[in-house]
Amino acid sequence: MGLVEAIYRRRSVRGYLDKEVPQETLDRIFEIAQQAPSNCNVQPWKVYVASGELKDRLRSEMVAKTAGGVAPNPDYEYRGDFVDDYRRRQVECAVALYSKMGIGRDDKEGRMRAVLRNFEFFDAPYIAFIGMDPKFGTTVAIDVGMWAQTLMLTMVAFGLHSCPMGTMRNYPDLVREAFDIQDGTRILFGISFGYEDSQVAANETRTTRDPITSNVEFRSS
Repeated sequence: MGLVEAIYRRRSVRGYLDKEVPQETLDRIFEIAQQAPSNCNVQPWKVYVASGELKDRLRSEMVAKTAGGVAPNPDYEYRGDFVDDYRRRQVECAVALYSKMGIGRDDKEGRMRAVLRNFEFFDAPYIAFIGMDPKFGTTVAIDVGMWAQTLMLTMVAFGLHSCPMGTMRNYPDLVREAFDIQDGTRILFGISFGYEDSQVAANETRTTRDPITSNVEFRSS
């Protein structure tokens, strides 16, 4: 698969088959992602991939905290004050997803189920938690984002799909305990991944992109 095709095929998948990925395939995917650009080649990303019993335990703990109303304690505060075109795009995305899931605007129970699906990792067999050294700030976090994009595009090339998840920053202490992280790594976000379950209605969701004129300006003088 060419790069351009992988870019157009990549999308957030919210339903996965209960099917393991061969370890050699996982190794190759993450080896390729390691080639991502990095400021001064510091390679700041720290990645913790859970599967099997550990993944199930984290899923249970996160669902329990969320359903029980336990306040998140993220290492990095979420800033999402969307207005104007940003708000329009956010709403369009939510409408596209919730309509496929059969959740109406006033369906509070349905919306809560949709929230909990995040912490169930959308039934993915793998969940990756991505973090970085606490000494680093926004500039280095950009490197981590470029690594994540490289990873997700590589997954598409190998027949896998993924979903980047900001909600995975909500309970970082659970992640540090699960992986015995002693160096104070701070969790930025997570990525669920595996083989897509095409029978899941949410996976029929498609979003659009605005023309480049809304984001890009070319000048020569």
